[in-house]
Amino acid sequence: MIERAVFGAGMLLLAVYTFTPRGDAGGVADADAPAETGKPEAANGWGKPKVAAAQRKTSYTSGGQTILPRNRDGHFYADIRVNGSTNRFLVDTGASVVALTAGDAQTAGLTWDDSEVREIGSGASGAVYGVPVMLDEVSLDGHEARAVPAVIIPEGLEISLLGQSFLDKIDAISVRNDEMVLGE
Repeated sequence: MIERAVFGAGMLLLAVYTFTPRGDAGGVADADAPAETGKPEAANGWGKPKVAAAQRKTSYTSGGQTILPRNRDGHFYADIRVNGSTNRFLVDTGASVVALTAGDAQTAGLTWDDSEVREIGSGASGAVYGVPVMLDEVSLDGHEARAVPAVIIPEGLEISLLGQSFLDKIDAISVRNDEMVLGE
């Protein structure tokens, strides 16, 4: 339990570091950070031209109310659709962004190579490496957002995290008894 709390805090710091504008030094505005997803293409390794993530606006469609039961481990999980592919995520209200495991990213059609992996923050066990991306579509039971900032964590992440880059689009989130209620 403590390991998960430390990991969650590390992911939060990672996300804040990654998506804090720093001019030419890094973050979302960094021209070197892939900000678009798609199929590989010989010219740039991405199916679409690179566009700074800050230039894309997130849109959101409400899905009404969704109720997630608390798991025996005390956490909330949900089946999340990313770019048309569905995977199980830990709902992490303390994470600033959506964080994908390598496997979930590949299932969603996202590609990257070793040259795109960079230090994006630090956690309890040291530096955290990943690839900042912009997800075309993220959906949970009718709650749908487009152009969602995220990071791919190629190694060390056991389950993908549904963070605030998606959750903050939902009108209301509350926990009562053993249920997380999303939407009104």
